[in-house]
Amino acid sequence: MDEQQLRRDLAAVFRVCARRDWNENLGNHLSVSLPNEDGHFLVNPRGKHFRQVRASDLIVCDLDGNTVRGEGKIRPVAFHIHARIHKAHPNAAVLLHVHSPYATALSGIDMFRFGRVFNANLLLNDRIVYDDAKNGSVSGVEEGDRLASLLGNKSILFMASHGVLVAGGDIATAFYELCMFERLCMNTLQAMSTGAKLRDLPESLLIPSHVPIQKYVDPEMHMTAWHDMLSREEPDYCH
Repeated sequence: MDEQQLRRDLAAVFRVCARRDWNENLGNHLSVSLPNEDGHFLVNPRGKHFRQVRASDLIVCDLDGNTVRGEGKIRPVAFHIHARIHKAHPNAAVLLHVHSPYATALSGIDMFRFGRVFNANLLLNDRIVYDDAKNGSVSGVEEGDRLASLLGNKSILFMASHGVLVAGGDIATAFYELCMFERLCMNTLQAMSTGAKLRDLPESLLIPSHVPIQKYVDPEMHMTAWHDMLSREEPDYCH
C-alpha cells in the first residue's frame, strides 16, 4: 500500500475516534510504519486535535523522534511509546493509542480481567495483555521499552489507569479491533452495573490469538464503509 493510501486510512481513523470521543483533548496518538522506508512512520503532529487531522497533516518521523517530512513535531510521550514499540516489533506496523471512555473506565478497576461473557470476549480475550503497573507519564524510552516487551505478540495492551493501545499489521485490522474492544468495554461496564451474575462461557470457545481475526470479521469492508461516510460528511479528511 502506498503512502497516500496509508495517510487517507489513518486520517479516517482519527476522524472516527474524534466522533466517538476516544481521544483526550489534544492527546493520544496513532501511527503506521511506512513499508518502503525502514524506521519511518506516520504519526499525528503535536497540537492537532483528532477532529482536525487530514491526510496531509500527518508527519513522517524516524525512530529517534526526528521529523523527516511534514510540519510539526511528535509529542514526547508519543515518541516514547510508538517509536520503541515499532522498533521492537516490526510486524506491529500500526499502533492506535487512545483514552476511549469505556476502556479507560475499566482500566481504573484494580487488577481488572475480562471474563468470558460476550461473543467479543471469545475473539479478543486471548489477544489482550494486561499492564498492571502505572509508572506515571510515559516520559522516557525505558518505559516505552517496558511496554514493548510486555506487548509481545499480542495485539491489545490494556494499560492500568490509562487506556488502551492496539497493534496490528494493517490499519483496517487494528481499527476494527479497537472498535470491537471499546464496544466490549461498554457492554462489560453496562452488564456489571446491573449487579447481576454475569455469564461464564466455556473456556473451550476462546479463539487463540494466532488465528487471523479476518476469519471471523471483515476489517476491509468496515474501513471502506467509514471512507464512504466520511467522504460525504467530512470530505476534507483525505486532503
